[in-house]
Amino acid sequence: MGLDGKRVVVVGGTSGIGFGVARAALAAGASEVVVASRSRERVAAAVARLEAPGRARGIATDATVEGDVAALFAAVGEVDHVVMTCAELRWQPIAELAVDDAMATLRSKLLAGLLLAKHGAPRLRAGGSLTLTTGVATDRPNAGGALVSLCNGGLEGLARQLAVELAPIRVNALSPGIVDTELWDGIAGDEKAARLAGIGGRMLARRVGSPDDLARAALFLMESGFVTGETLHVDGGYRLV
Repeated sequence: MGLDGKRVVVVGGTSGIGFGVARAALAAGASEVVVASRSRERVAAAVARLEAPGRARGIATDATVEGDVAALFAAVGEVDHVVMTCAELRWQPIAELAVDDAMATLRSKLLAGLLLAKHGAPRLRAGGSLTLTTGVATDRPNAGGALVSLCNGGLEGLARQLAVELAPIRVNALSPGIVDTELWDGIAGDEKAARLAGIGGRMLARRVGSPDDLARAALFLMESGFVTGETLHVDGGYRLV
């Protein structure tokens, strides 16, 4: 199908996987890519980094606020593909669970997914798609990851449900493993390269993922008109080790 002449909205598109998806969509011929995120400054910076005047646009949007999501799609108009990569993840042992942290994580993934479907689906053109980003924590639990596992598993179930309810709009889930993004700068600091090399060495692919790996997978889900209700695992075999 390709993306020539298509309009793509990437919610969470200012960094990491989302920015990679936005850049790949432009390279694949999308006529317009809209990146959305809560921070106006980050949105403006991402649009500048995309270096596609007239084809890249940014809209400040909090995907957990229904009014913001409704306004986003009102501003964009008809769209061909929506990709959600936003998340506010809180890792903590269940014995130390803080309700405020739990609600922030649930809103950032589950509520955001619901709102994007509610307000985005009516704007999707024939052949359009919605892609929800989940994660390997669903299939490879780690201590302290209850909230993340819950949200990722919930989004995978939501993708299947919405694929039925919104047909012929296609709805899929993209499940990354460990990916080298800006998130790891805060987690590991100066030890980032060494830590990711150590993790990658234990994977079947013998490396961690890159935003480009996930962007190519997202393009597949957007372009493949016969794929819906699926979860595409792009984790270098991390689930299996």
